[in-house]
Amino acid sequence: MKTAVIVFPGSNCDRDIAVALRDVSGTAPTMVWHADTALPDGVGLIALPGGFSYGDYLRSGAIGARSPIMAAVTAAAERGVAVLGICNGFQILTEAGLLPGALMRNAGLDFVCRDVPLTVENAQSAFTSRYGAGERIVIPVAHHDGNYAADEATLDWLEGEGRVAFRYATSVNGSARNIAGILNAAGNVLGLMPHPERRIETAAHGGNDGRRMFEGLFELVA
Repeated sequence: MKTAVIVFPGSNCDRDIAVALRDVSGTAPTMVWHADTALPDGVGLIALPGGFSYGDYLRSGAIGARSPIMAAVTAAAERGVAVLGICNGFQILTEAGLLPGALMRNAGLDFVCRDVPLTVENAQSAFTSRYGAGERIVIPVAHHDGNYAADEATLDWLEGEGRVAFRYATSVNGSARNIAGILNAAGNVLGLMPHPERRIETAAHGGNDGRRMFEGLFELVA
């Protein structure tokens, strides 16, 4: 399966996700610059990496969401192509309207960088098929604006449709209902604040809970 990583000015996790995709699939992704207007033919997974696109000016992800490449990303998502937004990528997905809600400053206004326990809430998506519902996994976070916010009606809607993919096992950043990651209605777009690409190899990363996300994706999407 062909994969692509979108690179924005200020991305700092684009190489991390590229290495993870290469290690799990055996094929290096295409690195796509934010000013491009087209994606590789036949791409099956698009990754929006973490970082500080455009220096987080205005709001985190606000300018990145309006980069030229995002029109192609949005069109691909509407066709059913898998789109994964990690950390700043999650922020970009909400700013682009591909996912509801917003990512606000962390409660306490601290940058949070540590391994955190997550609970798998939905194990039936392409992103979560290698996990069990209710399973506890550990994935690192590294963010300042990871406090997921939405109105109560939207939160109830997400919960009712099973679109909460991951939840923090304990409060990390003040996120509403401890939400760590959500899916779109079709299940082919996932935004999450934790970094699964930093939990691929047990020897190097202290665990491999993130690897299963990519293994499941490649198995189902391919």
